Amino acid sequence: MTIHAHALLFDNDGTLVSSLASVERCWTRWAREYGVSAEDFAGIALHGRTAVEIVGDLLPADRVAEAVARVERLEVDDVADGGVELLPGTRDLLDALPADRWAVVTSATHRLAAARLDAVGISPKTLVTADEVTRGKPHPEPYLLAARQLGVDPARCVVLEDAPAGLAAGRAAGMTTVALATTHRADELDADLVVSDLSALSVQVTAGGIDISVRG
Repeated sequence: MTIHAHALLFDNDGTLVSSLASVERCWTRWAREYGVSAEDFAGIALHGRTAVEIVGDLLPADRVAEAVARVERLEVDDVADGGVELLPGTRDLLDALPADRWAVVTSATHRLAAARLDAVGISPKTLVTADEVTRGKPHPEPYLLAARQLGVDPARCVVLEDAPAGLAAGRAAGMTTVALATTHRADELDADLVVSDLSALSVQVTAGGIDISVRG
């Protein structure tokens, strides 16, 4: 199977990098500080959503802003302690792409996303974060904004995601979706193509765009 695109839009956590251990450490500490129990977390979708949305589901509205700032501080500080690492295939795939034909689209804040990307040596020309949108994934706004910043028709963009919320956002934006089974089982992911991680893909840049195929 070969997918043709003019631009590739990557989620960050669970797609390009792994920060699951960091997220677990920081949110566990945050929950203790704010008296949030494991039962409170049960049934709340965490992965692929903004911290504002998650905290808003757990705390009264008048405590959300301060609580979000606190978890951001915890996560940024954790990056410095080795809380993030590249996932397989990330470096080779990004190195094969022109800088103006890919973007990172994340539910993290700009401060946190930049810290995680800097830690592994990724410097996207285009970065869309939670600070820049009014509605996060699964709404299509983040991916539509990235396409607009790249100057590419959304229908010619391919979204690469590990989370159901992000895949839903890509579909809603009218984009082709590729799911990576790094944080969810393959049968939990609704996408045009499902692979294990980025190492399963190869890209070829042509005069007409980018061809994405599954390695044999």
